Amino acid sequence: MTTLYDLIPDADSVLALEPEELAGVGLELITLGSPIGGSRLHPTSFTHPDTLGPFPQHKRSQVEYAMAEGWNWLVREGLIAPKPGETFGWHFVTRRGAQLKNRAGVAAYTNSVQLPRAILHAELVKCCWPAFMRGEYDTAVFQAFRELEVAIRETGGFSADDFGVALAQKAFSEKNGPLTDMDAPSGERVALLQMMAGALGSYKNPHSHRRVQLSAIDATEMIVLASHLIKIVDARRPAA
Repeated sequence: MTTLYDLIPDADSVLALEPEELAGVGLELITLGSPIGGSRLHPTSFTHPDTLGPFPQHKRSQVEYAMAEGWNWLVREGLIAPKPGETFGWHFVTRRGAQLKNRAGVAAYTNSVQLPRAILHAELVKCCWPAFMRGEYDTAVFQAFRELEVAIRETGGFSADDFGVALAQKAFSEKNGPLTDMDAPSGERVALLQMMAGALGSYKNPHSHRRVQLSAIDATEMIVLASHLIKIVDARRPAA
């Protein structure tokens, strides 16, 4: 039966991990099963030697405490929960935990906490959030700026043949753009045009033509920018 030692045989490497990283390893161990009562879903079995494996005696206690932190993180984030009606401390893997399954899933979930869902435009929550949760950051960014492009096209009354930087330049033209605030100073009109065109050119176009490696932080910043720009476009929609 797979143990923590099988996955990470160096105790110092285990101790260097953050609680959420240990939680991911722990969730992986839970899904791999256990010889202890058929489950690792109990605080004592989670840190039992049969779960941890043959770490050196002088490091064993530290590893146990570290894994206990991982267990606490799993409970706090709702990836495992106490079994209903259970009085002996047994837990079960929640629906969220079952979706995440392993270290990669937990890492993607942890990164998703960085993305402030509450402030995102509603369309981005629908289209980007699932991809971001799966760790598909380049896809999530592409979807975000595609939604910006769609919003500009629909709000400005453009056709499907209008897209990308050229679309933004038409929509926010300093002199006659349908989405341009003609009451704004000339410099601000130009700045907004450049920001919209630059965003589509820098973040939507590259992701539509090739794979772009992004960190969760980079993707978060880009998606938040897309959300802000879509809200500006929304504010230019004609009153119903």
